[in-house]
Amino acid sequence: MKVIDIINQSDKTVFSFELLPPLKGRDASRINKTIESLLEYNPKYINITTHRDEIEYKEQPDGSIRRKVARKRPGTVAIAASIQYRYGIPVVPHLVCGGFTRSETEYLLIDLDFLGIENVLALRGDGLKGESVFNPEPDGHSHADELVGQIAGLREGRYLDPDLKNNHKMDFCIGVAGYPEKHMEAPNLETDLKYLKQKVDAGADYIVTQMFFDNQAYFRFVEKCRDAGIHVPIIPGIKPIALRNQLTVLPRIFSIDMPSELVSELAVCKNDDDAKKVGTEWAIHQSKELVKAGVPSLHIYTYGISDNVKEIVKAVF
Repeated sequence: MKVIDIINQSDKTVFSFELLPPLKGRDASRINKTIESLLEYNPKYINITTHRDEIEYKEQPDGSIRRKVARKRPGTVAIAASIQYRYGIPVVPHLVCGGFTRSETEYLLIDLDFLGIENVLALRGDGLKGESVFNPEPDGHSHADELVGQIAGLREGRYLDPDLKNNHKMDFCIGVAGYPEKHMEAPNLETDLKYLKQKVDAGADYIVTQMFFDNQAYFRFVEKCRDAGIHVPIIPGIKPIALRNQLTVLPRIFSIDMPSELVSELAVCKNDDDAKKVGTEWAIHQSKELVKAGVPSLHIYTYGISDNVKEIVKAVF
């Protein structure tokens, strides 16, 4: 089932969450355990992240440096299909521009269509570590709106090969990312909203936001989106803090603000257990307020940690 249909057919806020594929060399047991711990709360769909190849430099015994290309979390398509067929829950694999050509993207979409997966989240993704700017692959996409356009084109049967005839049409539901406090590379929120509208105009069906810790940032963002002519559903993304160092790590990596009250509570935490308790309570408060406001879905970033997520959805749903 498509995410947009799940949202449109529900008379209340639904619940979804996001998982990382297993590290190379690991099995799916941890992912399955996380999913099974949350099944009783009726998650309506599950996002699966995609990770591009990384470049590693390793010193050799002779002192030389060897460049190695590695993908630390392979198997997004396979794990997504496994989840959908094992648990009967729609999956939303992420597609990224970084590290993929348009042809590779098309083949990936063909595989997803063959597997009966109807949903994707289209993202530009990160650049390579050590690069100050994002560099697309040759014949790859530079921006997420281009990726959305390619996926939306398949709805009309537009493949990269212009000589193909009588083409099968792939009707994917397309989600995109939105940033209540703007993307870190955008000069201001107004510019970021212009780029977001380009993604929606290219064919996106809904928006899921970056994490935020002040609900007013989300409410202001939704209002600005509507003023800018963006009228698709906007799903808030919630990240429960689980580690004490996230007080400084999250703002630095994601360019987000934390409310003074939350900062004060985390600053006096003596260990990760204390920080996790504070983060869980904060996420419960956020979630209850958002559900009361009638948000279409509540999307929780788990990063493989499920006990705090279970506590949150138990309190809210």
